Amino acid sequence: MSDTIFALSSGRPPAGVAVVRISGPRAQAAGLALAGVLPPPRLARYGALMDPASGEVLDRGLLLFFPGPASATGEDVVELHLHGGRAVVTAVLRALSGLPGLKPAEAGAFTRRAHAHGKLDLAEVEGLADLVAAESEAQRRQALAIASGALSRRVEGWREGLIGALALLEATIDFSDEGDVPGDLAAQAAGVIGGLRSDLLSALADAARGERVRDGLVVAIAGPPNAGKSTLLNRLAGREAAIVSPLPGTTRDVLEVHLELAGQAVTLLDTAGLRETTDMVEAEGVRRARARAEGADLVLWLSEDAAPPPAVFSNAIKVRTKTDQGGACPADWLGISAATGAGIEGLVSHLERRAGEIGGGEPALVTRERQRLALESATAHLERALGDFGGREELRAEEVRLAVRSLDQTIGRVDVDQVLDAVFSTFCIGK
Repeated sequence: MSDTIFALSSGRPPAGVAVVRISGPRAQAAGLALAGVLPPPRLARYGALMDPASGEVLDRGLLLFFPGPASATGEDVVELHLHGGRAVVTAVLRALSGLPGLKPAEAGAFTRRAHAHGKLDLAEVEGLADLVAAESEAQRRQALAIASGALSRRVEGWREGLIGALALLEATIDFSDEGDVPGDLAAQAAGVIGGLRSDLLSALADAARGERVRDGLVVAIAGPPNAGKSTLLNRLAGREAAIVSPLPGTTRDVLEVHLELAGQAVTLLDTAGLRETTDMVEAEGVRRARARAEGADLVLWLSEDAAPPPAVFSNAIKVRTKTDQGGACPADWLGISAATGAGIEGLVSHLERRAGEIGGGEPALVTRERQRLALESATAHLERALGDFGGREELRAEEVRLAVRSLDQTIGRVDVDQVLDAVFSTFCIGK
């Protein structure tokens, strides 16, 4: 990582302010080349920024210097706070590209250097990626907790506990014949292992909720043709997102609309009407509709005559539609008219409550499949460590060592190169 990298680290211009970040061994030289002087560390200096090649003033803005290792990346960092016009940003980036030893940053390059210099572990990097991508309040809260080290601190605590248990087992193995070594060390180790196993199981029990909050809840609108699915989707979306027609089979593919309910990111799916058909295209739409609805967190089952949903939709909210046209609404159904808006407010309130039940509460510790699999591996090793080894404590100790290794994978101490490539590819340029 000897190269010095630079990139626009703020939003796409035009904007009120643009932030250009420079990180690496030649960051100071780059700042001097553009501004002529560097301010004291972590203090802003306002002045002209010039093209080193021509001497032309490119902009007037703020310059800050953060010497490594006390910086975001662990390297020398210079930040330029510019006017956010496209021409200004382009001119400054062009001037930086002409300086020796500097090159444009790739996606996630600044965060990758922060990880390499011990500023962030892998779980915190994943939390930061989720924070940048957060679209709902629940996603923001959860991602901020992970980026701030909530999972990392718990993993470190579990790891320290297992190291202590491992020390007890090693003492049992190495000094079992010594008179001054207590004889119940193995039992003490088993108590520690059992307690940590329970902690891991508790964290894993909440993993599904954490992954749902991160990915967003999926709510499928399903039902027979002409039940009012597309009309309801448009009403909930607040726009004409779907084509509405009295002809059966108008919706052929799954249409997605994203919105926020009770602080949760929600994807609404408008699906094809479920019926038997000889039309090959419509039949494929029906097949896709069933598959997406079966995989959804919730299903809004719409029917104008209160026909019950298929048994496979066990998570269905039953909605009788077109109540403006008359007819009774069963007690366990929600009655609405998507055309007039009657009952929509009550349906939204019901959806918000269900969304809050699924994704509410304190932020989960485990939010990604990779984290969950690593903790499941650690838990499995601890399960085996609590088994009967017929006095061969070295086998129990090996299971504990493997559990520690799995915990290390959670925060990126081992076997992380491929994971890093995948994670950093999701970052934008300049992060």
